[in-house]
Amino acid sequence: MEQEEIRRYLARSFPVWERLNACEQAGLVEHTAPVHYEKGARLHGAGAECIGVLIVMRGRLRAYMLSQEGREITLYRLGAGEICILSASCVLSAITFEVHIDAEEDTDVLLTGAPYFSALCERSIYAECFSYKLAAERFSDVMWAMQQLLFMRMDQRLAILLWDEFSKEGGDVIRLTHEQAARYMGSAREVVTRMLRYFVAEGIVSLSRGSIRLLDRKKLRALAFSGEEAI
Repeated sequence: MEQEEIRRYLARSFPVWERLNACEQAGLVEHTAPVHYEKGARLHGAGAECIGVLIVMRGRLRAYMLSQEGREITLYRLGAGEICILSASCVLSAITFEVHIDAEEDTDVLLTGAPYFSALCERSIYAECFSYKLAAERFSDVMWAMQQLLFMRMDQRLAILLWDEFSKEGGDVIRLTHEQAARYMGSAREVVTRMLRYFVAEGIVSLSRGSIRLLDRKKLRALAFSGEEAI
């Protein structure tokens, strides 16, 4: 990927690009490079270096927390065009909790190294404000994940996960195993399997090896948004 291509992509994808001066724009291009991650690759986590800011060009990243017992709790996912700021948590002094970030599928990103991005935030109030605004949005995702874990019934949590997956795929079939669903929810596979069987009995979904088919969108939405207006 040539520098001119990187410049064009940053101009489209980095919200405060137009607020940076010519020198800052040139520096951002110079310190940004394309990186490919294979499915399952660990980008950020326990003991890993603070790599910098990631802009997803293709694929999907998953951010999650890991308990001492090895349970994973998915915090959020990022797709094409979205920016990962928690991979540069060393730049943000307010971020003190540990987040793991994996490539959920083969993923291509633009990576701006942490040292340069930290220096950019020191020079540009726009870059600094953008960083904290994005971090606040991600923290909102974290709080939503904690709310689900602590206060929602298992059937509602599973319904929300399925609703989000069907919405992202835009169809009636998703590739999702019971083990993946359990990992995303921080639950046991047996619990998810039991709950999916209940959904099948209620005519909400049907199951096949490695995939789930949506049968009744209205029922799934009602279960996911219990008492709320579904969007």
